[in-house]
Amino acid sequence: MRSRTSPVSRPITIRRAVERDAKRLTRIVRGSGAYEGMYASAVAGYRVGPDYIEAHRVFVAVGADEQDGRVLGFYSLVLAPPELDLMFVADEAQGRGIGRRLVAHMRSEARAAGIDRVKVVSHLPAAGFYHRAGAVRTGTAFANPPAVPWDRPEFEFRIPSE
Repeated sequence: MRSRTSPVSRPITIRRAVERDAKRLTRIVRGSGAYEGMYASAVAGYRVGPDYIEAHRVFVAVGADEQDGRVLGFYSLVLAPPELDLMFVADEAQGRGIGRRLVAHMRSEARAAGIDRVKVVSHLPAAGFYHRAGAVRTGTAFANPPAVPWDRPEFEFRIPSE
């Protein structure tokens, strides 16, 4: 019997996003199961364009064992003011540790940029993930209808210097 690699141990590479990734990132956002039902309006029509990728520090997680180097997840770090603007893992890739790897990478990028705190305004279903990944709850971002008609928890990743 052949041994199988567990989904969590599959190799993942994190690289800077490039223009050709834009459509895949948009599909990951719009197709996120975390934004179904009452949350669908938050991502309906949302677009991660080449201009966004160029303006921000956007990094993608790519399965090193995937034939086409398919993007499995991504994040966007805004430096001023420091904020984790976007973070998504494709539904079919969840449970492989990709989110935790992206957070670790984001922390490293923030540290290299001299940032000691990174704010996150969390989607409600993702709040538990951010807490488990080491973020500290700092407050609430109040609803902003019609785009986001519900309050969202605010977190902060504290980035210690090495």
